Amino acid sequence: MLKREKSISAYLDIIKITQHAESAQKKSDPIALPAHVAGSGTLDRLVDTARDYARAAASDNTLKAYAKDWAHFTRWCRMKGADPLPPSPEMIGLYLADLASGSNPSPALSVSTIERRLSGLAWNYAQRGFTLDRKNRHIATVLAGIKRKHSRPPLQKEAILAEDILAMVVTLPFDLRGLRDRAILLIGYAGGLRRSEIVSLDVHKDDTPDSGGWIEVFDKGALLTLNAKTGWREVEIGRGSSDQTCPVHALNQWLRFAKLDFGPVFVGTSRDGKRALDARLNDKHVARLIKRTVLEAGIRSDLPEKERLALFSGHSLRAGLASSAEVDERYVQKQLGHASAEMTRRYQRRRDRFRVNLTKAAGL
Repeated sequence: MLKREKSISAYLDIIKITQHAESAQKKSDPIALPAHVAGSGTLDRLVDTARDYARAAASDNTLKAYAKDWAHFTRWCRMKGADPLPPSPEMIGLYLADLASGSNPSPALSVSTIERRLSGLAWNYAQRGFTLDRKNRHIATVLAGIKRKHSRPPLQKEAILAEDILAMVVTLPFDLRGLRDRAILLIGYAGGLRRSEIVSLDVHKDDTPDSGGWIEVFDKGALLTLNAKTGWREVEIGRGSSDQTCPVHALNQWLRFAKLDFGPVFVGTSRDGKRALDARLNDKHVARLIKRTVLEAGIRSDLPEKERLALFSGHSLRAGLASSAEVDERYVQKQLGHASAEMTRRYQRRRDRFRVNLTKAAGL
């Protein structure tokens, strides 16, 4: 029985997801079967398959963030003359304190970033067969003190409201790039989509291995099937009141003139802007597009340019839909794919302020 448990443990070791980003993955040693396991082509293929499934348990962005967390912590340990393995709650408590207080030339980190770093460490330790007890008093009490002393209200990105998105769309030309970017903004806004969800769309189901969903166009609108954080969900995008503001019309125009009938929906264009390429857009394009059109549309022109750029991001589209759509809250919750109404309310910027006056209702 003990021998069998050791064999299982050894096999599990070979399917552990790598803790590095893609560049580090390429440099890692090739995975091999344990010496006591009879090798075969079938087993080798299963090892690779299991490894790929393990990697798919987290997004590429999450894996890259966790890799950076681990690299920062191990470097800190080396500088302090400590060993990162096995996990020492005392050392991790000191590490958290250092992150919160800041040390030259590194500035103090926010509470949310420190919590993310701690999650990254817990994940990395788990991949190495260790358990990090976040409830250990050396970690939990330090983190509680950091929250009590340094916690601040969450900084939310500004919502892009209906009049804002219309002004942003007007700034775009009617060349191929303009048609694409217009479809990105309108589809992202009407669908309440994350920027990663926008660029992961394919024209059809199973067009590409890295697809995050696909689209179907009907008379009344478009249906997006998305593989989101909370699992598969459908997003309905109805047709607008005019072609100039209709997200479905904008999508059709882009697909038609780009001559796309297979693969990613949103791709790059040639330098002359006359031809669609094969490569899928990076989600950073959505963030840059939003910031650029916000400036060109003169939104929040009362603020300096640097502050305006900091106010808006990809999440501004989701917050804009949640804040602008005057419908029952449950429909907004469904569109955004939130598990709770409370999460949806976090996206609603000022929509419900003072709508109900409890002061007067209480007789004052």
